[in-house]
Amino acid sequence: MSIGVHIPEYLQDCELAASENLAKDPAFWLAHVLLTMGDPGEPAEPYGVDASAYDAMVDRLGDPERPWPVLRVCFDGGHTVHAVYANWEDENNVEFFVRHPGWGRLGHLGQCGADEARPGLSWPELLALATGTREGGEGLTDPSERLLLLLPMLGDADMPGEAYGTVARALSHCGIRPEAAGALAAMLLGEPDPAGGPRWTVTGDSPIAVCSSPYSPRRVPLALGITPDQTQALAAALGSGRNGPALPRR
Repeated sequence: MSIGVHIPEYLQDCELAASENLAKDPAFWLAHVLLTMGDPGEPAEPYGVDASAYDAMVDRLGDPERPWPVLRVCFDGGHTVHAVYANWEDENNVEFFVRHPGWGRLGHLGQCGADEARPGLSWPELLALATGTREGGEGLTDPSERLLLLLPMLGDADMPGEAYGTVARALSHCGIRPEAAGALAAMLLGEPDPAGGPRWTVTGDSPIAVCSSPYSPRRVPLALGITPDQTQALAAALGSGRNGPALPRR
C-alpha cells in the first residue's frame, strides 16, 4: 500500500504517494531518464530492461487516475529534494523542488515535460546531493539512485570529463546493462559545451549560486526570501567550489 506524502506548500488538490519502492526496478530508472532527458520510445531491451516492464512503468508514472509518485532525497541541514510526477488529465510534468520545514515555501529547482524549466543543479551540487544522506531521513539513501533521480536537473558548462563515467556507473548499479550504460550516459549528458552551456556563479547578493541559462528557475537564488541563516545553511548543504565529492566506485 502506498504511503501518502503531505507537502503543505505544494498543491493541495492532488494526492501524493511515497514511491521510493520503484527505485528497486531497473524499468523505473530507464523510464525516468528517458522520459525526462531522452526518447521514451526507445527500445528497452538493449538496456537490459524487459519491454513489457518498461511500458508498464511508463504508464504507471504518467497515470492521472492514481496518486502522483513522489521520490525524495534528504540531505544535510534537514533539507529534502522532492521529485514529483505531476499527472494532469492533459499534461505530465516531473517537478523538482527543495523543501525545509522551517521555510514556509519551496525552492524550485525546475521541471521536465510540457512546461520545461531547467537546469536546476550544477555538477558539484548534484554530487553533494547524491552523497549527502541525512541520517534518519526518508527517501532514497543509495548515492547512485540519488544521482539518477536528480540527473534531469543537471546543466553545467564546467562539467568534468569524469562525469560520463560517474553517470555510467550509476546506471549500471541501478540495473542498466553495463555494456549499454556508457552509451546511455553519453546520450543523456550530451556533448560538452564549455562556450555556450549554463554557467553557475555566486554573486554578492547570496552565497547560493545562480545560473546563466534563461530557462532556469535558478536565475535568482534558490528559495529566495528565506532568512540569511537559512540561506547560509542551504548553501553549505549544496556544497561549495567546483569540486564535489565523489560517488563510491562499485
